[in-house]
Amino acid sequence: MTRVIMVRHGQTDWDVRERYRGRFDVPLNEVGVRQAYLTARRIASAWKATAVYSSPLSRALDTARAIAGVLSLGLEVLPVLTDMNFGQWEGLSPDEVSARWPEIHAAWHAAPHTVQMPGGESLEDVRLRCRAALDLIASRHPGQTVVAVAHNDFNRTMLLLVLGLGNDRLWRLRQDNCAINEIELDGGELTLVSMNDTCHLRE
Repeated sequence: MTRVIMVRHGQTDWDVRERYRGRFDVPLNEVGVRQAYLTARRIASAWKATAVYSSPLSRALDTARAIAGVLSLGLEVLPVLTDMNFGQWEGLSPDEVSARWPEIHAAWHAAPHTVQMPGGESLEDVRLRCRAALDLIASRHPGQTVVAVAHNDFNRTMLLLVLGLGNDRLWRLRQDNCAINEIELDGGELTLVSMNDTCHLRE
């Protein structure tokens, strides 16, 4: 059995004043840096990880660096962990997107599984990347515990995959900044052990 400790990156200014981030390389803010350190401490105290993987975007990469540093492990960038490609929405606020693409934006909130982002991905594209990430980690690390740092919509789609739920349920899950999720992979079976755990951030 392989265990994946799936982490969302720490807070950025675009989490506070919401803008679609996607492939925009938005850095952690001061709160996010602190969250990454607290997350690293929690992981070190609760699991014996042997590897750390990260999305190539700096908000995830700097979160992963904090974790790898506390664990005294190397860090590998895994491109399939990158954030959903929001295409032409990236860098815009929800109000700006709603003004330019009212029908698509409304569908994103009502039926997200039906939306192909203008110039970007669909949730099914993200789900395929989630499966690829799990398969790669399981093949490289049988019987080990691995930390992977990614993003809000990636992680939520990953959780839907693990639970056997459709992408239409995207809005029924939360992924707070530096939330920890524990997933077990046993052959072809996926089990969710814990989800959106942020108790370590209350210190």
